Amino acid sequence: MHRVTIVSDSAPAAVGPYSHAVRVSGELLFISGQIPLDPATGEIVGDTPGEQARRCLENLQTVAADAGASLHNAVKMTVYLTDIEAFAEVNEVYAGFFKHDPPARVALAVAALPRGAQVEIDAVVAVEV
Repeated sequence: MHRVTIVSDSAPAAVGPYSHAVRVSGELLFISGQIPLDPATGEIVGDTPGEQARRCLENLQTVAADAGASLHNAVKMTVYLTDIEAFAEVNEVYAGFFKHDPPARVALAVAALPRGAQVEIDAVVAVEV
């Protein structure tokens, strides 16, 4: 697997912890959107969007690991928020998971999410073969 992040000097600067693009060769793993459910109880975890984002990312890490991959090799993420005003709070948590060479990303506001969640995140991850 070969993963290279692209930062374009010709494009507007990123407004969060994401790269303009990511080039990858090899196999890809598509992880379905994760809401902030505790794996043991099936209940929503976290009262704030930041707390919920952390649980979503932890769930994504677990699914990636179970598939023989790592969330650190994510190439594309989508973050769904029920309140776009939580963008900065979620970015702060998200940045802690991707300290170097973050994946490409989309963040958008939606009317509602399953089970009353405030955040849902999905991922495309490069798999080392």
